[in-house]
Amino acid sequence: MKTMQEKDIPAFVQAVVDAGCNICAIGNLGYVFGDADLTPAQRRAVEPQLRRIAEIYGERDHLMDEIAVYLRSIGRHVEVEPKTGVS
Repeated sequence: MKTMQEKDIPAFVQAVVDAGCNICAIGNLGYVFGDADLTPAQRRAVEPQLRRIAEIYGERDHLMDEIAVYLRSIGRHVEVEPKTGVS
């Protein structure tokens, strides 16, 4: 399987956005595609596009931190509050 390179991150992110997914970093934990925000019909329409993106860019788990950093740098992030133990 192909392995994604760090230089491909901006194009990968743009491809996911163009597919209609709100990809964003979650604090310093990683990132999500945001496809859960879609209706079931939208999700079914997007799934083939996301599979194609995965084929084009390849394995990317080794770049999780770098993708999250890039997403934060372009304003695509959600901050999370640290657990305080107070409920």
